[in-house]
Amino acid sequence: MGAFSLKSVLLARHAQHVVLIHFPIALFLMGVAFDCAARWTKREAFATVAFYNLMMAAVFVLPVLVTGLLAWQWQLEAQRLHGVLLLHLTMGCISGALILGTAWIHLRGRRKQSNRGGYYLLAFEVVAALVIAATAHLGGILSGVNGPA
Repeated sequence: MGAFSLKSVLLARHAQHVVLIHFPIALFLMGVAFDCAARWTKREAFATVAFYNLMMAAVFVLPVLVTGLLAWQWQLEAQRLHGVLLLHLTMGCISGALILGTAWIHLRGRRKQSNRGGYYLLAFEVVAALVIAATAHLGGILSGVNGPA
């Protein structure tokens, strides 16, 4: 298999997680930014963009969690986790739950035509964004991007 072979890309033992993880992170963070902009400017277009970004982030959560667990199984042969890797797994699950929770609140608010959840939702989104950023930083440490692996 060559370096540019489709088979080598799709069947790499851990690459799918590394590639997929960027989608929910970017979609969620941009969804929160657009939600802030919608609240500040009172423009419904920004709220709609925020809604769809958050929904797509929620869609990508499941494949990211599955590929992360598969990477652990294949790369590390399911050995017992400890240290940064255990913290990354724990925070990854929490991040996934926060993304799904935010999307659910937005979906529920959209169906009920409410005021998009008030300021408690904005606080929830900011906390979720901070947890996601910390999880991503730990993932960067594990991959060697943010320091030695």
